Amino acid sequence: MKDMLALSAHLPEIQLAPGEVLVREGGAGGGLWILVSGALRVRKGDTAVNTVTAPGSVIGEMSLLLNSPYSATVEAIEGSVLRHEADGHALLGSDPAITRLVAVGLAERLNHVTTYLADLQHQYGDAPGLSMVGEVLSQLAQRQMPAAKPGSLRDPDPDY
Repeated sequence: MKDMLALSAHLPEIQLAPGEVLVREGGAGGGLWILVSGALRVRKGDTAVNTVTAPGSVIGEMSLLLNSPYSATVEAIEGSVLRHEADGHALLGSDPAITRLVAVGLAERLNHVTTYLADLQHQYGDAPGLSMVGEVLSQLAQRQMPAAKPGSLRDPDPDY
């Protein structure tokens, strides 16, 4: 992602202190941030789902591309520096190399999640509560809808 750092060098930088929130789940999207240094925690609800530490990582691209609110809360876990573009669509349209890097980053994350789910299915597919993994994998493989909707079809209040 060092290419993203070079391509975003013209953007203004912001600094976050530890604990400071960059974006809040459910908030209005539209901007893009590029991590220059530091570490960010990504949370869905109260569950930490990722830590972002790689310089050049992009934040806000899912919300921007899906034209939806932010799907997670992102907060600094140490002092962090990010570059910011308030009009994310303009940034994506400004250079095909930027758009390609965002697409590659999303493809890498999807590949990681799909591989993880396949491993779960292989190791624990018959375990109670994990029998749905095969169905999730099938839906990921077949999902070609033009307007994806964030979220889950699972029961929000399962009995476990």
